[in-house]
Amino acid sequence: MTTAAENKLLTETKAGTPMGELMRQFWIPAAKSSELVADGDPVRLMLLSEKLIAFRDSSGRIGIMDHRCPHRCASLFFGRNEEDGIRCVYHGWKFDVDGNCLDMANVPPAQDFKQKVKAKAYKATERNGLVWVFMGDEANMPGLPEIESTMLPEDEVDIHFVLREANWLQGAEGEFDTSHIGFLHFGTVMKAAFDGDNANRFAVANRAPEYESAETDYGQAYAAYRPAEDGETYWRFGQFLFPFWTMPPIASIDKNILTRAYVPIDDENSMIVIIEKRDVMSNEVPPEGERHPGHPGVAVSGDYLPGTTDWNGRWRLPENRANDYLIDRDMQRTQNFSGMLGFVLQDQMVTESMGPIVDRTFEHLAPSDIMITRVRHQLVRAAAEFEASGKLPPCAADPAIFASARGGFFVEKDSVAWLDAYRDQMAAAPLRLAGEEAAE
Repeated sequence: MTTAAENKLLTETKAGTPMGELMRQFWIPAAKSSELVADGDPVRLMLLSEKLIAFRDSSGRIGIMDHRCPHRCASLFFGRNEEDGIRCVYHGWKFDVDGNCLDMANVPPAQDFKQKVKAKAYKATERNGLVWVFMGDEANMPGLPEIESTMLPEDEVDIHFVLREANWLQGAEGEFDTSHIGFLHFGTVMKAAFDGDNANRFAVANRAPEYESAETDYGQAYAAYRPAEDGETYWRFGQFLFPFWTMPPIASIDKNILTRAYVPIDDENSMIVIIEKRDVMSNEVPPEGERHPGHPGVAVSGDYLPGTTDWNGRWRLPENRANDYLIDRDMQRTQNFSGMLGFVLQDQMVTESMGPIVDRTFEHLAPSDIMITRVRHQLVRAAAEFEASGKLPPCAADPAIFASARGGFFVEKDSVAWLDAYRDQMAAAPLRLAGEEAAE
């Protein structure tokens, strides 16, 4: 059982907390590149409970910094983004993307001390349509993680953000729980509804799989398995990658180039960052009755509520807690299991229903939760080790370690051990990095 103390450690990510400090040693996906326009409006951005602003300067560089002006703490959100810097409207002090003070407009030149003033700014960069920020020790700043989906060229990748009103770990743990696909997502689907070569038919033929898991240099690998045809096993492989990345087995492993980050906004809100090869789910949506017209896996409409400038005003779904996620009880009785359409929306409903921070001492975990249990132990250990000695998981220093991971499902002979089966599948469908074509 997870204790109250462990739950507190796992869910708190403010500066100075063990988990918060661990997460700050990794690059964090913060925004879509398209959200920031040169000399455009600053954007409010909350990450790990820190109130920040993000902006693109005249030269196209990204700035991410504490929203408070170092002079009198007025918010730089109201500042003027002009001539390669953000200028506070209170007294005209101006800062560049690195936090350097460029001008003290209300101070006589003889009394100027701008070289001694610096805004709290974090290193930021872009890759393939995504803005990244590093909030940790810059002396030990690694390269960007070589996670497969994030390495694809911008014209080959789809990026979706979704605000979730729940702690980051609730969303991430939903990905580790691969058995829920047979209920929440495919609850009314029968084996015969799938095409003959669609391996998902085995997930609904047997909704109570068994499991394997193993610790890796990037986090944890796991697999649910069930009987397939004679002498074969149906495997659903997933991955946890430090500090908050998941690779759910949405599609067959040869094409499942998909990753999701559960980025803490604060302790009670998170941002899901879905990064996937375009059309990865085109042939994997369930049969009629669970299908919908929007983006496969997001929500019914595929739309968002109009964005606001609030700290949590970006990427909100119209189906939410306030309207009971527009659950359709007639649909639930006659068409599908949940009464709503869209994988992420279905997950959103159940994880937010637990409350902003679930009390894990109330749980009764089952064998199907082995991955959840092991990732919690791994996270607790990693945070404690970093706090005690500065030791980090290997992937924190070597971003290339992430490149060996992929999730997905496949069928293999019973005689092949689970990790050997995974390696064989990966050898047959090599990783796509930086736009390289997969082997024929």
